[in-house]
Amino acid sequence: MDIIRKIWNALPFPDQTKRLLIIFVFFITGWLVVRHHLVPPTFGQRGYYRAAAVDSIAALPISFVGQSQCVECHVDEGAVKTASYHRDVSCEVCHGPGAKHLDDPSANSLLPAKERTLCTVCHSYTASKPTGFPQIEPLTHNPADPCIKCHNPHDPKPPTTPSACGACHGEIARTKSVSHHASLECTFCHQTQELHKISPRAAIPGKPANRDFCGGCHSRSADSPKEIPRVDMDSHGDGHLCWQCHYPHYPEAL
Repeated sequence: MDIIRKIWNALPFPDQTKRLLIIFVFFITGWLVVRHHLVPPTFGQRGYYRAAAVDSIAALPISFVGQSQCVECHVDEGAVKTASYHRDVSCEVCHGPGAKHLDDPSANSLLPAKERTLCTVCHSYTASKPTGFPQIEPLTHNPADPCIKCHNPHDPKPPTTPSACGACHGEIARTKSVSHHASLECTFCHQTQELHKISPRAAIPGKPANRDFCGGCHSRSADSPKEIPRVDMDSHGDGHLCWQCHYPHYPEAL
C-alpha cells in the first residue's frame, strides 16, 4: 500500500484528476477485454457486421426464388403484371415461397390466394397510408366476396371507376365528413378531369389559387346561406391565403 500511496502522491495532478484517470484506465481495459473475448473474430472484415454471417445465411435452405424466375414460365401473367399497379409486388407475396415449385412444379403447386385478409394487409384503411393509395373498409366493401371475384390480382384495376374520392383519399374523406365542409363535393374546390380517376398522376386536380374563391361563400357580400361564417375579406387575415390558417378539409376556426 505504501508503494501505491507514493505513486499516487508522485503524480503531478490534482486528486480529482487522478480519480478520473483511474476510471478511464478501467474503462479502456474493460473495453479491450470485451472486444477480445466477445466480439466475433470476423467482425469488421467487410464492414460493421460479422463477415462469417454471409456464409451462415448462404447455408440456409432457399425458399424464395424471386419474380424473375416466375416469369420465365408464366410469361403471359408476367406481362400483364409488369404493366399493372402490382408490378412492384413480388409474385411470392401472394403465392408463397416458390423454391419447391421451381424444383418440381407438378408436385408442388402454388394456389392463388383467395382469402380477403391477404389483400387487406395493404388495402384496408389506415390513416398512415399515403394519399392516393387505394383503401377499403373490409366490413362494408363486398364483405361476402373474395377480392379476386372483382379484381384480377395481376392487373388490379377496379371493374368500375370509383365514383367517390374517398376510395383513394380515405383520410381526407373521413376528416371532411365531420367538418362544416362535409356537404361540399370535392369537385367544388378541386377541378378534376375524369382521367384522374383512372390515371391519377396524368391529371392532377386543381386547387383554389386565391382568397376570392373562399370569399365566394365567406365574404360579407356573398350570396350564400346566413348560417355560413362571414368575414371582411379586405381586413381578415392581413392578406394571407385562407388555407394558411384554415385547413380546408376541416376549416373550423383556429
